[in-house]
Amino acid sequence: MLGQDAALQIETVASDPVLTRVRATGEWTFSGLKERRDELLRGLAELERQPAEGVAWDLTGISGLDDAGAVWLARAVRGAERVEVSPRHLEMLHQVGESLLVPEEKPRFDPLSPVASIGQAVALLAAHLRDATMLLGRLVHDAAGLLRRPSEIPLRELSAGVYRAGVTALPVTMLVGFLVGMVLTYLSALQLKRYGADLLVINIVGVGVLRELGPMLASIIAAGRSGSAMTAQLGVMRVTEEIEALAVMGVSVTARLVLPKVLSLAIALPLVTFCTDIAAIAGAMLVSKFTLGIAPAAFLEVLPRAVKVVNFWIGVEKSAAFGFVVAFVACHFGLRILPNTDSLAVGVTRSVVAAITCVIILNAIFAILLRNVG
Repeated sequence: MLGQDAALQIETVASDPVLTRVRATGEWTFSGLKERRDELLRGLAELERQPAEGVAWDLTGISGLDDAGAVWLARAVRGAERVEVSPRHLEMLHQVGESLLVPEEKPRFDPLSPVASIGQAVALLAAHLRDATMLLGRLVHDAAGLLRRPSEIPLRELSAGVYRAGVTALPVTMLVGFLVGMVLTYLSALQLKRYGADLLVINIVGVGVLRELGPMLASIIAAGRSGSAMTAQLGVMRVTEEIEALAVMGVSVTARLVLPKVLSLAIALPLVTFCTDIAAIAGAMLVSKFTLGIAPAAFLEVLPRAVKVVNFWIGVEKSAAFGFVVAFVACHFGLRILPNTDSLAVGVTRSVVAAITCVIILNAIFAILLRNVG
């Protein structure tokens, strides 16, 4: 043994040239292995190339052993038939060796796994629908109660929600609307110029923006911006147990937290949509001026005749419904968050995805129901 460091002595037995005797000495601990790590690895690698039954191990010279050394030795002597070890180290090596011999379970192919996955997805969807229905019922009940007691309406929360979801969202939504209006007009103009139907670009942009793109852009941005903030706020309150504290004090969570958010976004989103429509039409006028030579005054003169007013009101009503759905979905996922940070991150992500999906589905339903209007 050299000092206190771990060491291996490998020698061939004279009476049996096939048999190799290995004597381990020193401190087989983390600190002892660290000093002679490379040398020991080379020795163990040389022993791995020999058959396990042809190696005899003498571990009685080990003065100290910890988990690190036990793992090294258990891997080295695995399969060996001749192993001598002191009684005080025998139990540790036996336990480590058993843990290394545990076979890795390979996943078995289950032909019914797709069916089970579908069943789990349906069960999860049913649970969401059940909880959403319960939340909607509580909202209607609390709203009816507040109508009977107007003094208890949370006006501060409502006004703050309108400001956060409406006023602060105008810069980004108007910028997106302006750019989308420019792109839509430019692409439409490229096609219409071939047939000499330049003025039809006003019809396409007017109907497309006022009826479809304006509400959709505003609602999708609201889902990623305001909806995620609502989910995160309720989730943090769930993590810090503030929601449970409100329930203990007898305060209705839906009346104080959910209802103001739902109403504020349903009120703010039509206003945001209106400003987005104006920005998109401004972008369309700018591109029409330089691409088709249509003056802004002529554009504004033709727009009321090309696009019926009913398309504007359809867009406003759709945006109000989208605002309600986005806020409702955000609050639904926020109240389902478990009191841990991982659930908070997953809940916010799922909230945004579900809100955007619901908006798209609802927009398709509106398109089918109102196909003959306008």
